[in-house]
Amino acid sequence: MLSLERRATDSRLMQWTSPLLALVLTVITALGLFLALGKDPIEGLTFFFLVPLSDAHGWAELGLKMAPLLLCAAGLTLCYRAKLWNIGAEGHFLMGALWASVVALQLTDQSGFWVLPAVLLAGALAGALWAWIAAVLKTHFHCNEILTTIMLNYIALNLLLYTVHGPLKDPMGFGFPQSEMFASAALLPKLIPDTRLHIGLLFALLAAVVVGVLFTRTFVGFQLKVLGQDTRAAAFAGFGARRLTWLAFLLAGGMAGLAGASEVSGPIGQLVPQVSPGYGYTAIIVVFLGRMQALGIVLASALLALTFMGGEMLQIAMNLPKAITGLFQGLLLFYLLTCDAFIHYRLRLRRPLSPLTTAREA
Repeated sequence: MLSLERRATDSRLMQWTSPLLALVLTVITALGLFLALGKDPIEGLTFFFLVPLSDAHGWAELGLKMAPLLLCAAGLTLCYRAKLWNIGAEGHFLMGALWASVVALQLTDQSGFWVLPAVLLAGALAGALWAWIAAVLKTHFHCNEILTTIMLNYIALNLLLYTVHGPLKDPMGFGFPQSEMFASAALLPKLIPDTRLHIGLLFALLAAVVVGVLFTRTFVGFQLKVLGQDTRAAAFAGFGARRLTWLAFLLAGGMAGLAGASEVSGPIGQLVPQVSPGYGYTAIIVVFLGRMQALGIVLASALLALTFMGGEMLQIAMNLPKAITGLFQGLLLFYLLTCDAFIHYRLRLRRPLSPLTTAREA
């Protein structure tokens, strides 16, 4: 019979091949899924992975969807390397989008160069303060950060829905739940002309570089890693767990808030209820798929951004439901966590004991 046996040392081979194996298993499962739905599996995978990137416009859209994922994932990496299980990137993102919109609408009549930095700063601060609530609940009241951040996500979502249906609702919007369009001074410049790609992608890539440098070249990054590996060792070394927890949460919230501000100041240009298709939750998959490494999360964010584009393409070309995107992402996370188990464990075939052996032991 098969059983799991603890490895003497963790497998470095499985640590790096686990994401690739998870992707392969996801694709194989997708083939079966297309067959079960009565669709051509090869055509389905072509529309999902290849057609969205068939022209320059598709690559620009990939960068557009990659930017918020990468910004949220960079912040979550800071928390997860310190074993702080922050699930609140979605809430940080929504609060950043909300307060960036408030500032942008208040500055509609302004045209100075400072308008856009003010909008982005408002979003980053809002996300950081929203994350700070969870940090305070953990450090002062010993509340589990998984539960508090999830609950704060729902609070942030309902605050956004309230404002977009109430105080920020466009009176000339024919009753639709949306704000007024932002002034041009509050919009991010285009990175590539005639596309929707804006400089938010540069913010995201810079955030990934900062996270990589933080963990490889700074003492603060070393402290966060020690805190994640052994809290008692961190305490003996004099590393302040409360200070590091606050720092990780504030930076994670600030980056996700900046992603939300970039989203409303970029392709959307106004606040709408569907400002996020789930970027904050998908960023969790990005972090684990990217092995919590700077280069890894860049590649993983590109892959997960492609799943959003592929899901939209399947809706148009093959009349499949919108849930197909979440299904692919969920399968990828399931197989990734399953494969990750073999980093610490291995399968061992054990022969069942014969009746004679059992009788002797008895």
